[in-house]
Amino acid sequence: MADPLIGEPLALDLLNTRPRDGDRLADPAALRRWLELQDARGLLEVPAVTGPAELAAVREVRELAAVAVGRARRGEPVPGAVLDALNARLLAAPLVGELRPGPAGPVYRLRRTGPASARLAGELAEAVAELLTGGEVLAAVRDCAAEDCGLVFVPVNPRRRWCSPATCGNRARVARHYRRRRDGGGPDGL
Repeated sequence: MADPLIGEPLALDLLNTRPRDGDRLADPAALRRWLELQDARGLLEVPAVTGPAELAAVREVRELAAVAVGRARRGEPVPGAVLDALNARLLAAPLVGELRPGPAGPVYRLRRTGPASARLAGELAEAVAELLTGGEVLAAVRDCAAEDCGLVFVPVNPRRRWCSPATCGNRARVARHYRRRRDGGGPDGL
């Protein structure tokens, strides 16, 4: 299966790991690949181990995010149980501040504590919380116009209709071309 769409806000990238054609986090190795892509963007650190516990934690947050973001996008209240579950993920891996040596002196940073699966779930729950409370970004989220896709994105251009012009956009253009030819509207169908 192809790599998931990467480049959206982290919460949307997480949702995009579950397109209509399957689960792109099917196993710990697939999770590790996705985490490495996010790490390259500076959004998540890859834990030393990505096993079944980490996979289960990420999938759980993804399902909570799907409900929360879906409801919020429709202007419906997010169920309290979903918010409570996201809060539990945040509390299971609290943020702590620490000073570390840096090249120009001490550097202060926040990091999550707890087991790898809890830290990962906490970071993703935080990304979901930021999306839910970032009104403009949430309002801009669109569904891909390709019927068989199911991915979401934030368009940079207001005319953007597909999650990826190179995949869904191209498939739509090719399908439109073949329909025209079949229906006699193209140069070969005269």
